[in-house]
Amino acid sequence: MTKKKLVKADSSAQADGTESSSLSPSRRQRSVELKTKAIKDSALAVFSMYGFHGSSLEQIAELAGVSKANLLYYFSSKDDLYLYVLRDILAVWMAPFEALSADQDAVSSIKEYIKQKLEVSRDYPQASRLFCLEMIQGAPLLKSLLEGKLRKQVREKAKVIKAWSDAGQIAPIDPFHLIFTLWATTQHYADFHVQIEAITGKTLDNDRFLKSTVENIQSLIINGLRPRSE
Repeated sequence: MTKKKLVKADSSAQADGTESSSLSPSRRQRSVELKTKAIKDSALAVFSMYGFHGSSLEQIAELAGVSKANLLYYFSSKDDLYLYVLRDILAVWMAPFEALSADQDAVSSIKEYIKQKLEVSRDYPQASRLFCLEMIQGAPLLKSLLEGKLRKQVREKAKVIKAWSDAGQIAPIDPFHLIFTLWATTQHYADFHVQIEAITGKTLDNDRFLKSTVENIQSLIINGLRPRSE
């Protein structure tokens, strides 16, 4: 498909990639939202398959059904789009994490977090794999965010876990290692879904397998956290 045809197919965009002024404000806003989502979803699919360096804006634009000029109207560069996708991934992952608070019951909260995190691994496997690729490469584009906002969030929740431990709800444990373990066990089912399916013949898309996975991970983690008498 030629660039001319791509632009023509995208009837709400002008030749320079901007939205047509003939649309009403509400329709224009809806068009922007739909197009941004299409570009973001396509970028996630391409980046998670080929990595940042192996991907091109042309690939993403073609998959999204827009011209490259139209894509660049919404995102100024490949770096900009890549960071947008990664930040979106972090926001989805951190939502269940943000819900943890010291005034909640520790066991119930951790069990619910495990359930929600495994559901995220089921619903966003491409996102998990892309994040894994970024970490393996040393997080060149995401490191500042990891050392800033993410570090602050994790330290805040480490205090919650410490409060649970001090209150005797769970055994004494380094909060950071518990957080890393929760992340590793739940994200494994997205990052290594091919291996899991090859061995078990199932993935988290299977409701019974998801239920079994949630219950087993909950049991492993909670039993390891139960307070022990001297």
